[in-house]
Amino acid sequence: MDGSTDDCPESWCRQRTPRRSSRAVSAGGVRWARQVSSLRPLGSGLRRSPQPGRGRGGSAPDRLVRQNDHHARPSHRARQYRDFGEPRGLGGAGESRIAVVLGTERYVSDKPRLTVLVLGPNGDVVGHQDKVQLDPDEDATYEPGTGRRVFYVDGVRFGITICHEGFRYPETVRWAVRNGAQLVFHPHYNEAEPGSFQPTEFADPRNSFHEKAFLCRAAENACYFAAVNCASPGSPTTSAVVRPDGTLLDFQPYGKPGLLVCDIDPAAANPYCCQRCCHRPGE
Repeated sequence: MDGSTDDCPESWCRQRTPRRSSRAVSAGGVRWARQVSSLRPLGSGLRRSPQPGRGRGGSAPDRLVRQNDHHARPSHRARQYRDFGEPRGLGGAGESRIAVVLGTERYVSDKPRLTVLVLGPNGDVVGHQDKVQLDPDEDATYEPGTGRRVFYVDGVRFGITICHEGFRYPETVRWAVRNGAQLVFHPHYNEAEPGSFQPTEFADPRNSFHEKAFLCRAAENACYFAAVNCASPGSPTTSAVVRPDGTLLDFQPYGKPGLLVCDIDPAAANPYCCQRCCHRPGE
């Protein structure tokens, strides 16, 4: 129900050619959004351009399916994801007819897992990505997930790297692109530390490395990279979308709640260099 489940350390460097959608990349439009929660996170909305440089697509996605293009039955998906409870956003996705990438938690054992749900435009839970690489400070509270997944909606394939993974484990993004992703979402929570630098411009050289990592993840994989942070006072990172060439497409003003909406051209993503990788990490 949720796409490829290969473990990242063993499969991210496999020579694999992404399968193309039967739909033309220039057909229709896709709107992406992150559900707003009580923490007042910034949304990251991405819409696929019907023709590059000619405005925004107008139609919402009509399906969200597995990477292998097989439809998943909603009733089976509902049974599989009972352990999520009733996260906020299920109704909002259906009411707004948008696909939603939603940060949450779920229980598989005694410890919860940090998880991102992918919701279809009818509000169904279509898939999930657990956080596999935990921050060391999270070890006592959470358990790591296993496996990485690539999702597919209306001609666009995307992966998800969660917080610490996207900053410290670039292979999580590389794996997604090698398995067909044209876009990688990076939901994270990064709040200000006492006395820390408070940026007003994206990737300020005086700031920490974190926003520079957004640019690197996009450029080194030639994919779109959509980072989403919460709108907290003095936050060292903000929500931003980066082009496949590593240049900034747009960002949300720091500490300001809102919805960042951008047009993307999936055809601009190019996995050629990623596919040329011939060594696994450590070899």
